[in-house]
Amino acid sequence: MIDEQTDKPRNSFWKELPILLGVAILVAVLVRAFVLQTFFIPSPSMENTLVKDDRVLVNKLVYNFRSPHRGEVIVFKAPLEWSGNPSGEDYIKRVIGVGGDRVVCCDEQDRLVINGVPLDEPYIFSFEGQRDKPADQEFDVVVPEGRLWVMGDHRSASGDSLEHYQQSGQSITSATIPEQDVVGRAFTIFWPFNRATLLSVPEPFETIPTP
Repeated sequence: MIDEQTDKPRNSFWKELPILLGVAILVAVLVRAFVLQTFFIPSPSMENTLVKDDRVLVNKLVYNFRSPHRGEVIVFKAPLEWSGNPSGEDYIKRVIGVGGDRVVCCDEQDRLVINGVPLDEPYIFSFEGQRDKPADQEFDVVVPEGRLWVMGDHRSASGDSLEHYQQSGQSITSATIPEQDVVGRAFTIFWPFNRATLLSVPEPFETIPTP
């Protein structure tokens, strides 16, 4: 009796190798296009959570099944008036308000207030005992449905919803991001290795009620 496993031609591996490589490349392309993608951080706008040259892994699939949640760090295609780049540019910020939320600055303890509840923000940039303010001016906005109010954790160095709300003459449309422009959720820092960590939603967001 011939053993079919040992009777296989020895050079079959080399014949199959191009097919295996092709399949691996196709899988990698599909994963990058539809599931996961890496991004590097080009600016200090999300310090201290993310610092320049960090690499993050972005889940591109999650928002096909639900909308972004408050507190999540997202990558999105920046509007032309934000980036000034006709070719498009990816930004990374934290979601502060979702459709229907009323976001106000600030209460007596200098905290943002969302839907009537003050938000403690332990992730806001600090350095040598100096901490950014949650915002550099007072505002009171209601986020339109299907749009997001986003802010950088380094508030004094971030081109975000508040900056564009100011620059546009308080246009809430210019200040917010359409949900369909969100690329995905940044869920982990994977490089450099000594900074590797999950980007989870901070606990204070759990106390914010729906509008």
